[in-house]
Amino acid sequence: MAATDADNLRVVYLAAGAAGMYCGSCIRDNRLAAALLEHGRDIALIPLYTPLRTDDGDVSQHTVYYGGLNVYLEQRWRFYRRLPRFVTHWLDAPWLLGFVSRFAARTRPEDVADLTISVLRGDHGPQRVELERLIDALRPMKPSLVNLPNLMFAGVARSLREALDVPVVCTLSGEDIFLDHLPEPHRNKAFRLIREAGASIDAYVAVTNYYGRFAAEHFDLPPERMHVVPLGLGHADFIERAEHADSRFTIGYLARICPDKGLDNLAEAFLRLRRDGRDCRLRIAGYLGPGDKDYCERILAKLRSSGVSDAVDYLGEVDRDGKADLLRSLDLLSVPTKYHEAKGLYVLEAMAAGVPVVQPNHGSFPEFIEATGGGLLYEAGNIEALTDALACLMDDVALRREMGARGAEVVRRDFTDERMADETWALYTRLRADYQKSSA
Repeated sequence: MAATDADNLRVVYLAAGAAGMYCGSCIRDNRLAAALLEHGRDIALIPLYTPLRTDDGDVSQHTVYYGGLNVYLEQRWRFYRRLPRFVTHWLDAPWLLGFVSRFAARTRPEDVADLTISVLRGDHGPQRVELERLIDALRPMKPSLVNLPNLMFAGVARSLREALDVPVVCTLSGEDIFLDHLPEPHRNKAFRLIREAGASIDAYVAVTNYYGRFAAEHFDLPPERMHVVPLGLGHADFIERAEHADSRFTIGYLARICPDKGLDNLAEAFLRLRRDGRDCRLRIAGYLGPGDKDYCERILAKLRSSGVSDAVDYLGEVDRDGKADLLRSLDLLSVPTKYHEAKGLYVLEAMAAGVPVVQPNHGSFPEFIEATGGGLLYEAGNIEALTDALACLMDDVALRREMGARGAEVVRRDFTDERMADETWALYTRLRADYQKSSA
């Protein structure tokens, strides 16, 4: 493909905000857009629902489309959909949408299910006015291609494709975790709408081979349109490893604190190590949503009642500097997820810092471990196996250091934002050229 074709490409990348929390998808999308901009590519990162929150420099545009509050109110009250825009536009103010996480915590599950179906219905749903507003904003930008944030937005693909005369790409981000928990008949309806929307989606992008294969089968997506672009870290994420001052073996957890991420299993494995007389500590960091506070407190209370408070650090949510300090303090990291992880950015972040990982043998983790050699896998859901894997790395200093060095080398070579940007732009360029040929 000629360089001029790539240089003339203009991409609109839609990214779904995560209601004020650090989100792996937001961080990845923002890093991709930032890397492309650094390479002189013409890309606009546009937030949907809420502003993006990332621990990197935010390169997204200021205006939020499909603002979470307006979308919710349009779903709940029919009369609200008929209000003029000058009355409702103030609810899309970024400072106000910053409070959506509190608002969402009180949303009923049945409302979320109905809203999911409504957005998937595209221009036939209650949020049609939001779609029209988005199209009106994108049309003057004259994009060459539009990238959707996830399958929950697949229903807008046809309208975007027809109105803007562009190919449409959809990033995959682990949607099954949410969609599989929708009550019936909403789940079946969502899957049907996603399949129907596929006629207007030119390509799907997964960040791991595992999830590309899984999503194609699970959602009945055309496998020939599935592409894999591995996750990539920026240079600022390559943290220099140093021996930490605390001589005790330190286990770390860095992820959202919720039942699906498995902090309770890690805490139990840690207690077993302590009961065996092992001198180790546990450091916990991650976003804690309002609905998971009781879960977190139960874990911390159990650790306190077991007499290990002096060996446990609960750091809460950490920013970029806090994350770097945490990773420098660790001997290993473990996030024993109970679901099959589609991404697992925290695994690569740990490896980039020379920290080996201990992860369950499902989802994207076997792929990462095979590619890097930067950690151990254990039988998912088996706390005894998790404990044994932690003890193995605790006892074998040479193996731990070898895995840390090997993981860091491979991640710094193969999982960079530069590679992620180059492969993504090459895909965009091919898709645009194919679209023009088919339209000629």
